[in-house]
Amino acid sequence: MSATFKHDMTMMFVIHDALRRELEHLAKVAARTSDDPVTILRTAAGWEMFKSYLHVHHGAEDEALWPGIREALAGRPDDLAVVEALEAEHLTIDPMLDAIDAALADPAGHERLGDLVDALVTGLGGHFKHEEDEGLPVIDDVATPPLLMGFGQAHAQRIGPDNPRYLPWLLDGASESDSATVLRVLPEPARAAYENAWVPAYAKINRWSI
Repeated sequence: MSATFKHDMTMMFVIHDALRRELEHLAKVAARTSDDPVTILRTAAGWEMFKSYLHVHHGAEDEALWPGIREALAGRPDDLAVVEALEAEHLTIDPMLDAIDAALADPAGHERLGDLVDALVTGLGGHFKHEEDEGLPVIDDVATPPLLMGFGQAHAQRIGPDNPRYLPWLLDGASESDSATVLRVLPEPARAAYENAWVPAYAKINRWSI
């Protein structure tokens, strides 16, 4: 396994784990009965960050990963079907996010919020598992270092100037090994900024009003 592939696959699992973590927070807020979850989520930094970083991840896959993988799978219909199914699953996620936003903007939205959040947790969680179980072995088999580099660059470009907030969010709760793998590609000044400025600033964000 090349260092590039190891880094990118570690990133894939770390991103999925971070998004799963936020889904758990979202579900906990939606299930609260002591106060109004709609009011909380309407202004929650965690909800906006979750949506933004999910769009970054899926957008980078759609733009810079899956097209190259599909091209490499010519003549392999079974593996191509896996990739096409994963791409199709992406299309089901945005309507779920939009439905939750619509509920948050509706005075009666609390009546359907719980079911909408449950659907997102189930749908997105199932997509991540599908991608990890069936998609990553296909990527492992056919992805080239330039393709993976392009995917990483597309991801970084979509994050852009939000990196000081994104990286601490991404690595919140990650293992030391995974954190080291992700941070290893940063130049030394950025690693120092991560430890000394980015993490302390992130720690002050009350993402889910908990």
